[in-house]
Amino acid sequence: MGMTRNYRVHGGLLGLVGASFLLAGCMGPTYGTGKSAGDQLLSDIGNVASITPDNKEARKIKYQPRGSLVVPKGATETALVTPQKSVAGTDNPEWLEGPEDMRERLREEATARKDDPNYRSPLASQHATGRKLSAAEQQAAYRDARKIQMGAYADKRRYLSDPPIEYRRLPEGAEADLGETERNKERRRKKAAAVAKSGSSWWPF
Repeated sequence: MGMTRNYRVHGGLLGLVGASFLLAGCMGPTYGTGKSAGDQLLSDIGNVASITPDNKEARKIKYQPRGSLVVPKGATETALVTPQKSVAGTDNPEWLEGPEDMRERLREEATARKDDPNYRSPLASQHATGRKLSAAEQQAAYRDARKIQMGAYADKRRYLSDPPIEYRRLPEGAEADLGETERNKERRRKKAAAVAKSGSSWWPF
């Protein structure tokens, strides 16, 4: 019986302390509204629970009349200026032709004039003249193409990945030392191997 009474006393004290903290929190700062947090909470709950607004006239929206259409002097509403045609379109003669459109147009033109012997399509190579190249010209063209393929050129930059021309040129007075060719290296290795197999280094054959 005594233990139950002690629990009740302690529970009542804890309830009073909690209620005091709750009231202290509710009676705290007003945050510029002039009401404590508890009063504002109760007021908001009452406004939500109410069915009809408290001040209907104060919440009525006042609409202003819309202004009339402004018409220039000497003009009527029916005679309006025609809007300017948009220049951002393919109908504009100054519209830049894309590379895909140009290629398609040239292909159609070449197909339409395939029976004309005097027609030369711009899609053909600029350096092609229609004549057969000689053996020396073919060899020179092959070497130039191989140089471009291997990147062994220093006359101009052909790709964005190429270094500047100044970095690819030798300094003044320097010569390009390519070293011993692979063919000479192979001959020297074969000769040394033949001498090692013969067992005599003084016999030249």
